[in-house]
Amino acid sequence: MEHRPAESGWNLEVDLPSQRGASRLVTDELLEQLGIHGWSPSDIFAIHLAAEEAIVNAIVHGNKLDPAKKVHVSCEVTPGLARIRITDEGEGFDPGQVPDCTADDRLEMPGGRGVMLMKSFMTRIEYNAKGNSVLLEKRHDAAAG
Repeated sequence: MEHRPAESGWNLEVDLPSQRGASRLVTDELLEQLGIHGWSPSDIFAIHLAAEEAIVNAIVHGNKLDPAKKVHVSCEVTPGLARIRITDEGEGFDPGQVPDCTADDRLEMPGGRGVMLMKSFMTRIEYNAKGNSVLLEKRHDAAAG
């Protein structure tokens, strides 16, 4: 785990094992740092949910729980920006092919909910071309409180 000092923020880079529960190695400290940097409880909840969902997707769907593969997580937190990049060692996927979990015929099916939650809770969500790396960003306007 590598911590890099930043003048007005916090940075973390870590490689997680591909096992259930590994996200806690990032999320506990991420939540603490969001609080230290003045993020509201509702924003902290949203960022936590999106980051947790993306990390679990990378471990379970990307790396398929393969113990030989890692999930690289990079975090940056400032009072105005939370940025998290999650990259797995899997084959990737096309986010445009994820079914709409709100469609009537998909309401009972589990697929697609995590991607929808990430989109609804974050200011920006962007995948790389391969589909094995996602960038999650949430901006905070300090003036808005």
